[in-house]
Amino acid sequence: MEDIDAIALLQDPVRRRLYEYVAAQGREIGRNEAAEAAGVARTLAAHHLDRLAEAGLLETGSRRLTGRSGPGAGRPAKVYTRARAERTVSLPARDYRTAAELLAEAAEEAGLDSGLGAAARRRGEALRTAAGPCDGLAGAVELLAARGYEPYLKQVGDAGPEVLRMRNCPFHTVAEHFPPLVCGMNLALLEGLIGTGGPLRARMDARPGECCVIVEVSKNNAD
Repeated sequence: MEDIDAIALLQDPVRRRLYEYVAAQGREIGRNEAAEAAGVARTLAAHHLDRLAEAGLLETGSRRLTGRSGPGAGRPAKVYTRARAERTVSLPARDYRTAAELLAEAAEEAGLDSGLGAAARRRGEALRTAAGPCDGLAGAVELLAARGYEPYLKQVGDAGPEVLRMRNCPFHTVAEHFPPLVCGMNLALLEGLIGTGGPLRARMDARPGECCVIVEVSKNNAD
């Protein structure tokens, strides 16, 4: 299916709610849970979820939602997660990805990491609308959500502090090819965006399938 056709499926409001809910959870979602979240019947949710999967916007699997195994545990249920493939539409056609990869390759070969980091930090500061640094994690969630990072709060351990992780890296495709350069740029951009010298700090903490940067309360403000 062409990207424009796949994206057009999200024009349906029910389908859009289902897709956004599945995408936001970062885990496998069953039909019953998705239907309840979207406020529709299970059969209607199943129809729309399967349409999204056929279009390549969702991926499917199966598992027992009861958490049990063996006899009496029930049959595996169909589950859905957001597809890893990227869908884009540009009219007229543009190829910014190739340009970004060429620029990243040239910057890496020329050893321009520090210059790129400085430029990214300045851009982050320019994008920040507040006069000062973010005053807390809640403010950072709003700021980063607007930039497409899909942030969520995660507690460290059973009784540890909360940190802000991000399910999406807006630079994922280029970062796959030039990870040190692009991840360093991303860190500098987020440092400028949340502000330095405030209660928060950004640092590297790479995990598969997520942004390589997290935001946390700085040690000087932890108490």
